[in-house]
Amino acid sequence: MTLPAVEPAHDASFDPASGERTGAVAHSTGAEVGHILDSANRAAPALAALSPAIRQAWIAAAADAVLAVADELVGLARAETGLGVARLEGELNRMAASARFYAGVACEGSYLGASRDDLDGGSTLVRWNIPVGVVAVFGASNFPFGFGIFGHDVASALAAGCPVVVKAHPAHPRLSVRLGQIVRDALLNAGAPEGTFDVVVGFDSGLQLVDSPVVRAVAFTGSQQAGLALVERGARRGIPVFAEMGTVNPVFVTPAAAADRDSIAQGFVDSFTLGAGQFCTKPGLILVPAGHGFAASIAEAVSRVPAAPLLTAGIAAAFARGIGELNPHAAAASAPVKTEAHPVAGYEVSPRTIAVDLAQLTPGSRLLEECFGPVALVVEYDDPAAALAALDRLQPSLAASVFTGGDADTDADLAVAQLTRRVGRVAVNTWPTGVATSWSQQHGGPWPATSRPEATSVGGGGLARFVRPVSLQNATSIQLPLMLQPQNPWKLPRRLNGRLVPFE
Repeated sequence: MTLPAVEPAHDASFDPASGERTGAVAHSTGAEVGHILDSANRAAPALAALSPAIRQAWIAAAADAVLAVADELVGLARAETGLGVARLEGELNRMAASARFYAGVACEGSYLGASRDDLDGGSTLVRWNIPVGVVAVFGASNFPFGFGIFGHDVASALAAGCPVVVKAHPAHPRLSVRLGQIVRDALLNAGAPEGTFDVVVGFDSGLQLVDSPVVRAVAFTGSQQAGLALVERGARRGIPVFAEMGTVNPVFVTPAAAADRDSIAQGFVDSFTLGAGQFCTKPGLILVPAGHGFAASIAEAVSRVPAAPLLTAGIAAAFARGIGELNPHAAAASAPVKTEAHPVAGYEVSPRTIAVDLAQLTPGSRLLEECFGPVALVVEYDDPAAALAALDRLQPSLAASVFTGGDADTDADLAVAQLTRRVGRVAVNTWPTGVATSWSQQHGGPWPATSRPEATSVGGGGLARFVRPVSLQNATSIQLPLMLQPQNPWKLPRRLNGRLVPFE
């Protein structure tokens, strides 16, 4: 008897605007994942031995290849995310620019931490950072380019000299596979060894990556539930999992800033509804001085924002559950928030705010947990000291904002000092949603916003996640790493007997 063929498992592709299925991508088999990991493992020594300048040329070629088919990629992303064309075009261009930035950070060389000391008795000691090896990356649903197949985690790991295997996100599988193909081919054509970069598809494929002894580090951007599961799984092998998960990002408006009420209210609404509220840096709670009409101004601004689709059916369902859980906490003075029959059109939802009392911000409250999507809490306070105390009861977060009345605003000074102990980035008189790719950027935060508070997933410090230090004592000139040989062929900065010596 002939058995019917079994359809392979797949990630289905859906249009968030309509909810209709538009295609599917088959999951990678265990054998396919194993072959990809073997190739990556073989490529690791070659990548580590090459100068950052060579890797920079590869990454630049991949960035050029992506930009050359920008219209195709934006079209795929639009069909699978429901995000606007202008937003996606900007994100794709920033992705290419960020990749070049990380390659430039590697070429600058300080991430290697190269140093040499001549010790008493004629002994020598050198220390530098080496690539950890193969890195597995789990991209995000909400940034298909910026934190996806060729986003921050991938580009910084490649720049640091690590082969990368990316697990495609099920929210945009067709885009993931196509973008992965373009990047892989461009790297190979530029001279990168086979195994430098590849993509796998499917939940089980992701677990296979984390469990493989070949993989030495994992980078993840997404929900707290998934991030914690990966952290626990990685801990079984003792490998670092750099999970950026996010919590409720607070905003504190001082009484002295009340004169700018309307602009602050509009800016808050623009920020928490940007991308349908699906940014990890979304301000989810604003503390405003009572008696200045902030709540009314915010409500008016929200009423002008149209409904927009969320990324997936799962995110839309979680948003509906979150609104249902937050509604009972609404302050008596505020009108109950209506929940929508879902879906209205695809995964479309309307933005809303919920007014709550300051005293309700207590440890363990649902109010202190993130609700992914276009919703935010509005809290009025009478006493700035009480509001500042409430900030200490919130979960640590990725970012926070403080709005001041000028330079002589003691409440703002106290808030900034307090928040720097609890968040990764404090934005003064601006909103936290924009994240610049720069040397001074910190995109991370204390637990539970991230699993590794010392790390950043954006900015020049991002390469530090994918290297580890090693020392050699009494090494011969042949045994020394190239950046610490006397002629310094890579032309990188070094610290010699305690003195930083930039290459000239």
